[in-house]
Amino acid sequence: MVYAAAAMTGSCDRETIDLERRRFLAWSAAASVAFLAGCEATTRLSPVPSPTPSVDRPTPAARPPRSPATATQPPTSTPEPTQAAPTISPRPARRRVLYRDGALADGRSDRLTVGVSVLVEDGVVRWIRPSDDEGPLGSRSSLEVVDASGSTIVPGLVDCHSHVTLPGGAHWIERASDPPERLLAYAEANGRLLTAAGVRWARDVGAPRGRDPIDGRVRALSLGVRDRWRDRPEMPRIRAAGTWLVRTGTRPAEITLGVPDAAALLDAALAQLDDGADLVKLYLDGPDPTRSPWTTAEVRRVVEAVHGRGARVTAHATNLDGATVAAEAGVDAIEHGFVLDADVARTMAAKGVALVSTLTVLRSWLTFARTTRLERFASAAGRAALAERLERAEASVRAAHAAGVSVCTGTDFGGGSARANQLAWEVESLVAAGFEPWEALAAATWRGGELLGEPTAGVITEGGPADFILVHGDPTSDPAALWRVWHVAWAL
Repeated sequence: MVYAAAAMTGSCDRETIDLERRRFLAWSAAASVAFLAGCEATTRLSPVPSPTPSVDRPTPAARPPRSPATATQPPTSTPEPTQAAPTISPRPARRRVLYRDGALADGRSDRLTVGVSVLVEDGVVRWIRPSDDEGPLGSRSSLEVVDASGSTIVPGLVDCHSHVTLPGGAHWIERASDPPERLLAYAEANGRLLTAAGVRWARDVGAPRGRDPIDGRVRALSLGVRDRWRDRPEMPRIRAAGTWLVRTGTRPAEITLGVPDAAALLDAALAQLDDGADLVKLYLDGPDPTRSPWTTAEVRRVVEAVHGRGARVTAHATNLDGATVAAEAGVDAIEHGFVLDADVARTMAAKGVALVSTLTVLRSWLTFARTTRLERFASAAGRAALAERLERAEASVRAAHAAGVSVCTGTDFGGGSARANQLAWEVESLVAAGFEPWEALAAATWRGGELLGEPTAGVITEGGPADFILVHGDPTSDPAALWRVWHVAWAL
């Protein structure tokens, strides 16, 4: 304060100034020596800097005063620039859900596993344990508990024959000619119905071709739906075949892709893959409804080419000749298979050809005898023909099952008369045809996953996705339990 006082009073006492200057210089020298010694000791002994001691500094010597005209403010010290500390985003809290004390049905046994708890973290099954031996659960504050008591935990269902862009009903063929905007609206409604019914995977085996109003691409509309639903966890997962490949003159040209000969059939099949299809659908009912429109060699050529691209081939066949050609050509699956005999069934089993059962189609047609005035359903002749056809189809699925063919469930919703939430009807239909309930459940779960080539579809495993549902009842003894879905784990 001496320096400041002298400057303000204008004192110029030479002895005082000299004395203060000598004291200041002595202090500076001592402080410098102490500082350098401290740095050396710090470097030798410890990487952690020592606290800086507090020092009472003497007041600097006074300087000659400046005139008011030339005086300026003391310079402001500019701090050294420092690097900003990195921003660390808080780790999002895990979503932890414990399904406690349910029964478990996996479709591989006629027995339930009772007293099961399942812990799910961020959509992944972390463990499956006995309810009376769950072990440590971690923080309870972040744990949601679902009381699964009295319910059965079932893998997400697989509908192996669907048409997501079509609504179904008694006029299903006419609806296929609706504009693309309308067809995509059907798909949205179907997706919600599928999820609510516990269907996690849908195998779309035919969609009208047109310009997608969302992505602008001209191809089967199901392909755009599949792609967009990948980013929507609440919607089903889709495998899509593109559009129907038919012999010219078989089905309406505006909703199918008609080809005149075998060379065009092969080109069209590969073009479907170029469009992004996961599999190719061949229509082996032809202009003559009792004969396949293609030979075994012609179909085999397509199968080999599509397999060479890493994709699969399936064949619509509702007559015996079409099923025979499909089986001998080694397609991956036959759709419907309403007319099979023991020989075809044995060929299917030997070549690994699956059967996608769609008995629901015929059962839904039988209901139209009472709910519509359409003669093909409501007339006496129509009702008799349908009953006979259902009986023949049930015998065919029994023959396939007896031969060891892998049978998977499908509803044919949209492209047939059924609706998107009716896969339980197909499970019931298989039981009515002679399957044990647990075998029918297998057809609607893990066997469907095998046909898709998707190891996580139709199964519940530790480390796998939490793609399962809770139903009221025991589907291993009562297939109607699948109508009573009350919780869908992946749609939380």
